[in-house]
Amino acid sequence: MSELTKRIADLSPEKHKQLLERLKKKSGNEQSLFIPKQPKDKNRFPLSFAQERLWYLEQLDPGTAVYNFPFTLVFEGRFNAPALEQALNEVIRRQEALRTSFTTLEGQPVQVIAEHISIKLPVIDLCSLSQEEADKETERLVAEIINTPFDLSQAPLFRATLWRRHEARHALMLCMHHIITDGWSKDVFSKELTTLYAAFSTGKASPLRELEIQYSDFSVWQRQWLTGEVLENHLSYWKPRLANIPRILDLPTDRPRPAVQTFPGDYETFTLSPELAKSLQALSHSSDMTVFMTVLAAFKVLLHRYTGQKDIVVGTPVASRNRPEIEGLVGFFVNNLVLRTNLDGNPTFRELLLRMREVALAGYAHQDIPFEKLVEELQPERDLSTSPFFQVMFIMLKTSPQSQGSQTLANSGQTVSQPILQNNMRSKFDLTLYLEENWDGLLGTFEYNTDLFDAATMSRMAGHLRNLLLAIVANPDLRVSELQMLTERERKQQLVHFNETQSDYPGDESLQDLFEAQVQRTPDRIALVFEKKELTYSELNARSNQLAHYLQSLDVGPDILVGICMERSLEMIIGLLGILKAGGAYVPLDPSYPKERLAFMVEDSQVSVLLTQQKVAAELFEHKNNRICLDRDWEMIAKYNNNNPRNEGASENLAYVIYTSGSTGKPKGVAITHKTLVNFLISMGQTPGLSEQDVLLAVTTLSFDIAGLELFLPLILGAKVVLASAEEASDARRLKEVLSESNATVMQATPATWRMLLDVGWRGDPNLAILCGGEALPRDLANRLHENGKALWNMYGPTETTIWSAVQCIEMGDDPISIGKPIANTQLYILDRNMEPVPLGVYGELYIGGAGLSRGYLNRPELTAESFIPDPFSQDPGVRLYRTGDKARFLSAGTIEFSGRLDFQVKIRGFRIELGEIETVCAGHPAIQQAIVMPREITNGDVRLVAYIKYDAHDEPTVSELRRFLKDKLPDYMVPSMFVTMDTFPKTPNGKIDRKQLPVPAGMRTDTGLSFEPPDSDMEKLIADVWQQVLGTDSFSVHDNFFDLGGHSLLSMKVLYYLEKRLGIRISPREIIFKNLGQLAALCEEESDSKQHRSSKTITRKLLSRFRASVVK
Repeated sequence: MSELTKRIADLSPEKHKQLLERLKKKSGNEQSLFIPKQPKDKNRFPLSFAQERLWYLEQLDPGTAVYNFPFTLVFEGRFNAPALEQALNEVIRRQEALRTSFTTLEGQPVQVIAEHISIKLPVIDLCSLSQEEADKETERLVAEIINTPFDLSQAPLFRATLWRRHEARHALMLCMHHIITDGWSKDVFSKELTTLYAAFSTGKASPLRELEIQYSDFSVWQRQWLTGEVLENHLSYWKPRLANIPRILDLPTDRPRPAVQTFPGDYETFTLSPELAKSLQALSHSSDMTVFMTVLAAFKVLLHRYTGQKDIVVGTPVASRNRPEIEGLVGFFVNNLVLRTNLDGNPTFRELLLRMREVALAGYAHQDIPFEKLVEELQPERDLSTSPFFQVMFIMLKTSPQSQGSQTLANSGQTVSQPILQNNMRSKFDLTLYLEENWDGLLGTFEYNTDLFDAATMSRMAGHLRNLLLAIVANPDLRVSELQMLTERERKQQLVHFNETQSDYPGDESLQDLFEAQVQRTPDRIALVFEKKELTYSELNARSNQLAHYLQSLDVGPDILVGICMERSLEMIIGLLGILKAGGAYVPLDPSYPKERLAFMVEDSQVSVLLTQQKVAAELFEHKNNRICLDRDWEMIAKYNNNNPRNEGASENLAYVIYTSGSTGKPKGVAITHKTLVNFLISMGQTPGLSEQDVLLAVTTLSFDIAGLELFLPLILGAKVVLASAEEASDARRLKEVLSESNATVMQATPATWRMLLDVGWRGDPNLAILCGGEALPRDLANRLHENGKALWNMYGPTETTIWSAVQCIEMGDDPISIGKPIANTQLYILDRNMEPVPLGVYGELYIGGAGLSRGYLNRPELTAESFIPDPFSQDPGVRLYRTGDKARFLSAGTIEFSGRLDFQVKIRGFRIELGEIETVCAGHPAIQQAIVMPREITNGDVRLVAYIKYDAHDEPTVSELRRFLKDKLPDYMVPSMFVTMDTFPKTPNGKIDRKQLPVPAGMRTDTGLSFEPPDSDMEKLIADVWQQVLGTDSFSVHDNFFDLGGHSLLSMKVLYYLEKRLGIRISPREIIFKNLGQLAALCEEESDSKQHRSSKTITRKLLSRFRASVVK
């Protein structure tokens, strides 16, 4: 703690206030001594900055009830309805805000104050209804009142309704528009109303003094004061504090974020015990903090742990009643402070408290600049799906014991409750935490957006906040990563219950043992078919045995690597089994790979023998030592014994080494043992399951590890393998024929292969089990495949953990695709950066443990140590976890949602983006067959999203149509800048999309980066003239957007006013945000030609509300 900070913290509240006042004066922030009363003769007053924002939002989305502000007063005892009505009208007389409406004057909004408004208080009598009926009717009426919008041009902007429950119980419900009120005003209104009611009920006159000023006086003063040096001094503080601010606090949501911000909401309440509240107070006092700072710091730890972000921005409201003459006014004074705290360096909680205090004290010292003015001046990146600067708010309420419950009205024998806020089922932010101090501990409420979050998520979050607070008071010197957030039950659920996969399997046997046992059971059954040729189990076994004996004569044995580079054929399978039966391990070498890559793999693995074919060897390999061409040398090999060779190896010996891409550009070999392979195959035999009646069509190249399922699983269960040739596997039309002719009941392939089949008209087979893996399965493809087969299985797993580690049967629907649960004897953990389990629904890195783990990387101990780490949850020595680098989260049922690679996330303009999400939305367009989205650096530092699109034939949308489709579903920053049409997508030998081979955008189609094109038509020149008048600049391109040039909401209203004045047409405010100059001119010409005023209702409500988030830009 700095000495200055400590001295500030030690000040009494009175001296602290004096210090703030001096700081304001020293920084040039000295306010005038009083707010002068304004003459009322013209009755036109500017809006305050806060009112301006809400007025503009109303113009964008007229008729919304989002900013309705409802509360209720309950009266017990004798009741005097005329006195209450008289009191209500007297408050209206006293408070001009309650008589205010809003209109425009030359395109600018102004306040208009009615000289007199008197209301007749409507009474709804519920006395004749039963308790249940009365409750239902009350609920219905409350919802109706809350959800009925106000017309801002018509005063009063509030409603009052009286309910009579019985003779001694009445409830007064008030619903005001937020533009004339706030939380403080609610208390002012209620206090004045009850004071006047008590007086009028006993025949007395009003005891209240007349107000010195009114809200309109404040709004005039605010605009005069907040200019020049005062404004610059405030901005000089906030600009560096908000520079490079995170565009969004990326809380994990239960549903994708709508492209346009929505506001449906609900509440989750929870309590913190009196003991915990006292401990928080004690910690705060001992640390020279307020409880507000301590709980906000804890809340930021929660948000950090939920998002993984270190730069945490939260908003908090301040009453902005720092002048005595406005304390008694009803009006919209509340301001939002942006409190930004960095948790970098994993500080202790005490260290975080110091950071929090400095941020809070400095923020409060510079609270006088309205939030709306900050948005206007700093121009944060526009994002229509979220609010600017912050999306999460924290509100600390303090209620004294004397003010809780109800109060007795003097000399009336009546009591009245404190005003009760009604749930208006709205949430203005993604998440707001309310915390209220009272005599019984702390009462917490999460207000949340129900388009984003489920109630169960909020309930868990409340529990995690409570756990964090308990951990903090127990030991505030722990680092934020060490503070326990999950309960023991939650930890046990994830670490134990979700991983209860123990299952018996023959762990001491090898793959060849299982195959030979099956040969004994079904020697005459067809085992393998390739191009009209077939082998029975006994024939396949005999030939493999001959090769195995020959290889043993070449000293092939346990952990001896043998390369196999062969075209798909019966001999390829014989070669695999022969190597395994000899005790060796095979290294697959795909003949289609570049010669240089194959040479590296041969040299790196140091294979002792190479199995190949004459044609392949002549083309690819210069090295001839121990090179065996099975087609050329088979006559010699056939002389060897065809009995099962003696198995010299053990289950811990290698079965194969398979090469995968490496981050250094050089492939790396993954070493798989028999034990891990056997566990995998036995598990697959159970789920998804395979029987000896099945026919599996094998289409995957041997160099892709998933081929192990296709080739070996049928052969240990008595099923038939039909081996597709490389040409058949890569040609969708030929594959479609083979699939039909083979009578296959099972086929495994990548999503790209399955989509290729559907694209050539494959209509499916009701007897076919579809296994899909190797890359993410898009929902649209899943639904199409589900209709074309008996069952659809999504398979997940890295090569390092033996083919597949999780499986899930996929049903039709719209839910995100799950990768399911771990296979037998496998553990899946989702952990944060500190190797701690994350909560359900929260993203982390997926780690895999159990029987499937490979030895590691061949001859790469440093890389093995980096990726295979000690299991922190096991007591047994040597147990390891594999770090996948995949982003995932647990769902409530214990299934896992995969969300791409942690190293495949990109940032565009500061926004963190999941490319897969954009691809999924693109694929939802009816004209798009497939979409791949990639970031591309167009110029130095200018990174754009490029969408590579394969369209349906003869049905290609325009770029504008496609962008509109995407903008309806994605935030602006996720809409690709460029669109490249693709006839086909490049693929790796494994059948995956080869993103590295996608072309650099040349001749791309784009709506951005266009050359300067001056206005040409008369309408374009007229609009440019209006822009020049409003913006003060004179160089415009038809591709320019008004807001991109520095325009903001109020200036845009001026533009629309001048256009209406000159052209006699009315354009919706959202059009100027949505269109560039040329598009706006085309719209104006269309409207002008038709001589019809466009009503805002002609635009869909969804588009109307899409600009809420850009408020004042």
